[in-house]
Amino acid sequence: MKAGNSRHALGNRKKAKVFGFALSIILFALCAFADAQQPKKVPRLGFLSPTSADSRVEAFRQGLRELGYVEGQNIAIEYRWADGKFDRLPDLALELVRLKVDVVVAVVTQASLAAKMATGTIPVVMIGVSDPVGSGLVVSLARPGANITGTSSMTAEIIGKQLELIKETLPKISRVAALWNPANPIFQAIQRRETEVAARALGMQLQFVEARAPDEIDRAFAGVAKERMRALLVLNDPVFTAQRKQIADLSAKHRFPTVSGTREYTEVGGLMAYGPSFPDMYRRAAYYVDRILKGTKPADLPVEQPMKFELIINLKTAKQIGLTIPPNVLARADKVIR
Repeated sequence: MKAGNSRHALGNRKKAKVFGFALSIILFALCAFADAQQPKKVPRLGFLSPTSADSRVEAFRQGLRELGYVEGQNIAIEYRWADGKFDRLPDLALELVRLKVDVVVAVVTQASLAAKMATGTIPVVMIGVSDPVGSGLVVSLARPGANITGTSSMTAEIIGKQLELIKETLPKISRVAALWNPANPIFQAIQRRETEVAARALGMQLQFVEARAPDEIDRAFAGVAKERMRALLVLNDPVFTAQRKQIADLSAKHRFPTVSGTREYTEVGGLMAYGPSFPDMYRRAAYYVDRILKGTKPADLPVEQPMKFELIINLKTAKQIGLTIPPNVLARADKVIR
C-alpha cells in the first residue's frame, strides 16, 4: 500500500474514533437529560385518626419538615378522620390501602388495629399506642415483627401516678370519678383494669362516668356533681382530647379538681396533667416514616417508649376553684401556668 493511502486510512480511523467518542458523549448527555426530565415519584402517606382534624397533626408535619419533606411538594398525605366514631376506622383504613399509599400513620390503638386488619404489607407507623404488645399490634417492643412499628404512650401505666396526684393534692379524698368513653374498645381491655387496680392501692372508691359525645360530657359532669364526688380523672381518649376545652370549662363550673394525661388539657384551663408529650410522639413518627421511605423495614425499627413524663399545673384554675396546690406537688411540676 502506498504511504499516502496508509496515511489516509489512518486519518479516517482517527476521525471515526473521534466521531464515536463524540456520539457516546451526546447519547450519554441525552440519557442523563431524559432521566432528569422524568418526574420523581412523590411518596404518599395515609394519616388515620379517630378524631376530626387531629389538633396534633401539625407536630407530625413539623417533624417531616425537619427531615426535608414538605407536604404538597415532595410528599403527599391522604387524611382520613373518623370523627370520634371508632367503628368507621376499619373502612377508612381500607380506603387508604386501596389508594396504595406508601406508609399508613395510625393515631392511637384503635386506628392502629384498623390499619393492621386492613393490610399486612403496607408499613404502618403507630402513634401513642397504650400497650402495643398486649393489644396484639407487635410481637415485642424491640423486634416488632411484620409491618408495624412506631411509638407507645404507656398510657395505662401512668394512671396510678395521676391518681396519686389527686391523693397528694386532696389527702382526705376517698371517692373519685373517672370519665371514660364506652365507645372506645380499648378502655375495657386496658384502662379500666389499670384504673381499678391503682384506685384500690390508694384506698380510693372509684366511680366510672361515661360519655361518647359533647352532650354526654355535660350529663356526665351533672352526674358527678349529684354524687358529690370530690375529684375527676379524665382517662385518655381521642374524643376527650378533642373536647378538652369543654371538659376544662365544666370542671371549673362544678369546681372539680381534675387530672388528665395530656398537657393540652391544662393549656385550655384544666387543673393538672401528667403523662408523656403527645406532640413529641407525633413529631417522632416522622422519623419512622423517613426511615421506612429510605428502605428500612418496620420489623427492624424498635417501638419507642416515652423517656420523659410531664407534670403541668394550672395555678389560675386552682385559684378559680378555691384549691391550694401543696408545695411538694408544685415543686415537681415541669410547667406551671400562672
